Amino acid sequence: MKIAIGADHAGFELKQCVKAQLRKLKHQVLDLGTRSTKPVDYPDFAEAVGLAVRDGKAERGILVCGSGVGASVAANKIPCVRAGLCHDHYSAHQGVEHDDMNVLVMGGRVIGESVALELVRAFVDSKYTAEARHQRRLEKVKAIERRYAGKGRAESATSGKAGDLK
Repeated sequence: MKIAIGADHAGFELKQCVKAQLRKLKHQVLDLGTRSTKPVDYPDFAEAVGLAVRDGKAERGILVCGSGVGASVAANKIPCVRAGLCHDHYSAHQGVEHDDMNVLVMGGRVIGESVALELVRAFVDSKYTAEARHQRRLEKVKAIERRYAGKGRAESATSGKAGDLK
């Protein structure tokens, strides 16, 4: 499987461990950065991984930031990305099996290397079941995405405050 991987500075070291493990498991890894622990902005890497998955350059993606929350929020802004923040084995495989999760997000300051590697293995070894109840729910998620595509709070260029819903 081809897997896009990215992290901010807080997730860099864990990303390196995950990347090595994926290669040991014979997966192809598309490393989209960062390349050091020098402070960077997580949305840049969440977007890069999300676009790689959306555009078919990778089958799945993995993101690591400090808590995992920011990268998860950012990646889920990209249509067709279903990023899940997981810090336990069950969520890492169930997210794929039931929800067709295609991006695993982890917090580099929340979990250690051994847990992260367990989650990565659960994520890559899992397949979407496409059972009727899961497919019905996934179609509803996709419908929500279509319904609200391009809609949201407008940011004021001068004040930086959220405006009215469009």
